[in-house]
Amino acid sequence: MLRELLLVLGLFFVYKFGRRMAIGHTDAAFHNADRVWNLERAVHLPGEGAVQSLLLHDHAVVQLANTYYATVHFPATALFLVWLYLRRPAHYLWARRVLAAVTSVALVLPFTFPLAPPRMLAATGLQDTGRLYGPSVYGPPNTDHLSNQFAAMPSLHFGWALMVAVGLIAATRSRLRWLWLLHPLVTLTVIVGTANHYWLDSIVATLMFLVAFTFIRAPNRPPTARRPGPAPARAPDPEVALAP
Repeated sequence: MLRELLLVLGLFFVYKFGRRMAIGHTDAAFHNADRVWNLERAVHLPGEGAVQSLLLHDHAVVQLANTYYATVHFPATALFLVWLYLRRPAHYLWARRVLAAVTSVALVLPFTFPLAPPRMLAATGLQDTGRLYGPSVYGPPNTDHLSNQFAAMPSLHFGWALMVAVGLIAATRSRLRWLWLLHPLVTLTVIVGTANHYWLDSIVATLMFLVAFTFIRAPNRPPTARRPGPAPARAPDPEVALAP
């Protein structure tokens, strides 16, 4: 268990360190942000501002969204992997491989396609809800030494939430298991409404996971537990029946 925990933590820190190494492409990040924003409008994707307007109707709601963004992402994924390790080892290996594959590929994108989030792009007209209403996980970009804020593509907040939902649906038999899809749905609402990601960031993350799911197949779902029924009646022993 300790070995697996260290592997997962190592994957997370390698990802964070890799994104930090991609810092320093500010001009390209804003240029790419303009391209993404214009592409979304060209293909008539719904405006991110409509989602943010829903959150801004109530300060408590927007603060809850900021808290969700700041605190749920990694703990939910870690708890998901721990549960799979303890209860569904075969599904744990599958989920870990998918996460490792997608996260490794995601390390490359900040180098090849740095992207400023919509909260930084004036053309979006969106507010930085974390800074204005709290809590915020980011400081000013030029003094933030813990994260690369120009690595919005892809959204692993959404991608990991999608993995949690798909993994739990694949590993369980409950009739309510499809409710796990609420996790990526809420995550998508939060990351877009708080102006931390574009729709396209989530679309790219989804495509990356679909490719991983294609090549890394999930094991069979566990069998449904059968309720014990009445024992079948035994046929009478012929020798006993014929005895005088």
